Amino acid sequence: MRNVIFFILGNFTLTLLIIGLIFSAVDIARAQRPLTAPVVVENLFFWFIFFSIGVAYLYNGFFHTVMHEMSAKMIGWEDSPFQIELGFASAGLGLVGLIAPWKSFHMRFAVIVPIACFLWGAAGVHIHSMIAEQNFSPGNAGIIFLTDIIVPLIGLIFLWLQYGYEKEGRSAAPYPNLRSVRPHRGPHTCRGRKFVGL
Repeated sequence: MRNVIFFILGNFTLTLLIIGLIFSAVDIARAQRPLTAPVVVENLFFWFIFFSIGVAYLYNGFFHTVMHEMSAKMIGWEDSPFQIELGFASAGLGLVGLIAPWKSFHMRFAVIVPIACFLWGAAGVHIHSMIAEQNFSPGNAGIIFLTDIIVPLIGLIFLWLQYGYEKEGRSAAPYPNLRSVRPHRGPHTCRGRKFVGL
């Protein structure tokens, strides 16, 4: 049981990706019929941002600051004050990730692109460490490394899909603002909340 808990917490990026899929599945199952592609994509994207960016990088920030010695050991690093700075940067990305699901395409773009730069850069560092230092510690060469590559790809694909739906005027996102014809300024409902059309 201890090993299972350690695996779940140590591979938090995979854990939170799965939790996001579960929440998405519940929302999709409860959505009005007939089910449309924009609704499916919105539910997947919404919970992906919330869990795989928002919760994940607050968690990452906590570990790189409060639990920095254990975090460094898992990655195969020497502990350093730079790691604490990394933790605060991660926490900032996490906070934006908790806000962005309820916001516009531009806000989502503004969180996905920095995450992609951060994670693909981190993946490059991990690859160099594997080759140059033979560092195959779980935090350097395991599931975390794989999700460093996969999570940005998923985010960019969802951005591309939302962009296309908004240009077509079919987006189910809370604040669609790329439509060629803007909606009227009356209130509308999305995800059970009332928003005012922009």
